[in-house]
Amino acid sequence: MDVLSLIGIIMAFVAIIGGNYLEGGHLGALANGPAALIVLGGTVGAALLQSPMSAFKRAMHTVVWILFPPRIDMAGGIDRVVNWSLTARKEGLLGLEGVADTEPDNYSRKGLQLLVDGVEPETIRSVLEVDYMTQESRDIEAAKVFESMGGYAPTIGIIGAVMGLIHVMGNLADPGQLGSGIAVAFVATIYGVASANLVLLPIASKLKAIAMRQSLYREMLLEGILSIAEGENPRSIELKLQGFTG
Repeated sequence: MDVLSLIGIIMAFVAIIGGNYLEGGHLGALANGPAALIVLGGTVGAALLQSPMSAFKRAMHTVVWILFPPRIDMAGGIDRVVNWSLTARKEGLLGLEGVADTEPDNYSRKGLQLLVDGVEPETIRSVLEVDYMTQESRDIEAAKVFESMGGYAPTIGIIGAVMGLIHVMGNLADPGQLGSGIAVAFVATIYGVASANLVLLPIASKLKAIAMRQSLYREMLLEGILSIAEGENPRSIELKLQGFTG
């Protein structure tokens, strides 16, 4: 679990709710169903209109990375590549066939299979670059779904505020109806701005960072596989790949 994300989420909401309490407010004042419906429904609807279905589905799938990010072990990856190079040095590239068959990572398995097949280094590079760049593009596109929500939410909150004020203006003759309209007006604005800046935009940035970290890991594997294909010394390969951990 990403403890830092959990602490950040808790701290953000504690700060907002705690500040409201210290100002003399109460939790019930921030709970408003119509305002939540306007902001949540409007924001998701706008994001659905903007995003392809594949990107939206990917976004819903990757949002769990905020608390449970995929494990990216750069040091462990370097050790794996060095072991592959040692095997290739002792048994030849065909000696990696057994390693490829048992490799759980699809990207690594594809690279190893290309080595076993004796594919030229430039071809290996082009194949694996397309693979990791396509995956990076999909993950970034998914993160942009939350980024777009973060852009729409404050504006939808303002729409909710205007709707609340319209309700107020339409009931000036009935003071008993003024309170609910004013509440929707102000709470909708809070929901829009808070959801954007405390949740949606941070989620988008975090997912982008994870996507870039995964791409860096795959790029490191690519450089290692190319080095093996070119017959470099295992120690030289290790020193080269350690640059990715800086």
